Amino acid sequence: MSQVNPVHSTDERTGADAGPAPAARPTRTRWKVFVLLLAVVALNYIDRGSVSVALPLITEDLHLSKEVTGFVLSAFFWTYALMQIPSGWLIDRFGPRYMAGGACIGWGVATGLTGAATGVGSLLGFRLLLGAVEAPVMPAGGKLNANWLPAKERGRGAVLMDGGAPLGSALGGIAISGLIAWTGSWRISFVVAGVLTAAIGFVALWFLRDTPRAHRRVNAAEADYIDRAHAAEDAAAGTDRRARLGAYLKYRSFWGMCLGWMGFNGVFYGILTWGPLYLSETKGFDIKTIGWSTLAIFGAGFVGELTGGWISDRWQATGAGANRVMRTLMGIAGAAVVAGLLGVVLVPDALTAVALLAIVLFFLRWAGLYWSLPSILGGRANAGVVGAAMNLSGNIAGIVTPIAVGFIVGGTGSYTWALLYFVGAGVLFTVSSLVIDYSRRLATR
Repeated sequence: MSQVNPVHSTDERTGADAGPAPAARPTRTRWKVFVLLLAVVALNYIDRGSVSVALPLITEDLHLSKEVTGFVLSAFFWTYALMQIPSGWLIDRFGPRYMAGGACIGWGVATGLTGAATGVGSLLGFRLLLGAVEAPVMPAGGKLNANWLPAKERGRGAVLMDGGAPLGSALGGIAISGLIAWTGSWRISFVVAGVLTAAIGFVALWFLRDTPRAHRRVNAAEADYIDRAHAAEDAAAGTDRRARLGAYLKYRSFWGMCLGWMGFNGVFYGILTWGPLYLSETKGFDIKTIGWSTLAIFGAGFVGELTGGWISDRWQATGAGANRVMRTLMGIAGAAVVAGLLGVVLVPDALTAVALLAIVLFFLRWAGLYWSLPSILGGRANAGVVGAAMNLSGNIAGIVTPIAVGFIVGGTGSYTWALLYFVGAGVLFTVSSLVIDYSRRLATR
């Protein structure tokens, strides 16, 4: 058997062999990939939430009723949900790079076109287009999490990527309201946001790669580190092979993942879509105050998301089991969300309501750890389609919630029962999170 000899260095002064050369330090390109994903997802949520921020002006300009407003806010999720499973299949088949980058360019175009809406029909059409082209980005991120990170780093990777959601929602409030104030037009602000998004999409196409070894900035040491971790994972869990989505339907953990993400999105999308109008109509906030309040609420969510990922990876690094860590974190998060939302119902003060909503978002966004589940439950080969199924379930709540809240508020003239609807979604998130087995890959044969 041949033996690979270590590389030796030579002393430049004496010419003598100075012994084995020090091994190259692994590059950290994988974290640059996830910082870029953070930016892409942040733009995703700036663009999808821009209508909500500008809603007081749009409803006045286009003469929208509460019920019609609910359908406009929901329309995005119809096509977003419909395209999840096809997107997941395409990601597993062709890779996440082109799906993520192409989607970013596409939704930049759709956002810009929204500024040309002249009535309910065209506004609905542009929202439907936006949902369709945004669909691949989160499942693609779940696939990149599986391909690029060892299991012990996936918690941080998941929340770094998904942290773009509260970050984009926070910055979107300031960015869109600032653009509206600067240009005097909600329409022009949409065009500017769309152009910037498309530009970032081209950057994503240039920088992203489907696997570490395909990236020119990943050295051999980093690629070997990731490959060794994946090999150990496969040895423990079994062969990583493609499977049909139907093979997962018999597992409690799969349904817990889907229903938990549905409950999470029932709260998050409810606050994202109706939160600005709630603050405007019940607390008397103007467009500028809405922008700063949105920054505080969703900024707390961004901090909470990174905090949850850091706690999870650090705790598991001490030897704690995945189930102990994840069930504890999700249980604490769920209890805090439900308690905070009940507080918003009971406390009428405007500043207190903003503070409580910030606390709710801080703990709610610990659920970003869910984006490590497609690789945990499905393995690298099926992370795209499993992540798409999870996101499809979550976005059923995205479809239902804006419409339900529109009818609740329109019918009662109050946001109280809408907030209690969010409480129910928080309970679903909590219970579902506690039944998932976070410790093993699901067998598909």
